[in-house]
Amino acid sequence: MTVLEAVGREARGTAEFLLMLVSLTWGVLRAIPRPSSWRRTVRAEFRRALRQSLGGGLPAILFTAVLVGLAMVSQALYWLGTAGQEQLIGQVLVTVLVRELTPVLVGLILVGRSGMAALSELCDLRLSGEVRALEGLGVDPFLYLVLPRAAAFALAAFTAGVLFIVAALISGFLAASFLSGTQPTLLDFLDTLVGAMNVADFLVFPIKMLLIGLLVATIACLTALGPRVPGGPTDLLPKGFVRSVLAVMITSVTLSLVV
Repeated sequence: MTVLEAVGREARGTAEFLLMLVSLTWGVLRAIPRPSSWRRTVRAEFRRALRQSLGGGLPAILFTAVLVGLAMVSQALYWLGTAGQEQLIGQVLVTVLVRELTPVLVGLILVGRSGMAALSELCDLRLSGEVRALEGLGVDPFLYLVLPRAAAFALAAFTAGVLFIVAALISGFLAASFLSGTQPTLLDFLDTLVGAMNVADFLVFPIKMLLIGLLVATIACLTALGPRVPGGPTDLLPKGFVRSVLAVMITSVTLSLVV
């Protein structure tokens, strides 16, 4: 009975968290278009969260993109060109870089650099009693703490994804040009890449990036502020990190399989 109780407790806890995560995400999606949700204090918190999530992680994102460009894009350009398969360059880079690699890497950087920082900050607010103080003043913690972070993380993930692709392509093109010296112009290379993308790619990539950023933020908020949350940041950071990484992986794989 003790073993069954332990298994049941974990199963119920996981199911409860998933249901609350879906509810919180749906609440954010409903609140974002409403002008009444964006009061002056919420807008200020949104700008602060956006600077933290995008500005803080931008150097790591660009550095990783340059490494990916040197290690993958340049090699694809060089070896496919050497083998006389230049027509496959666009398809290979769209499939590997745009559809799969960029959402996962940007999502993981967002989790490690900004998601855990937001979780720790919110956990400190809860432990210090500031969340209850906001409720006592009539301020909705959902609008003031959750909504601006969710919107900022979604926008930051999409922007970082676009910058990641641009930096990887340019660095890879320059490296391949240095190796072979017979590469087409940069504009021709970018035109080939865009031509290899179909309508689904233009739709799925923004959806992936926005949803990944949204889930990273809502998981951090729910892990720190959810009901019956035990302990402080030391106890919750590993749990929030694992949940966020799984969300990034599952979101990317699921949308790729669906499309």
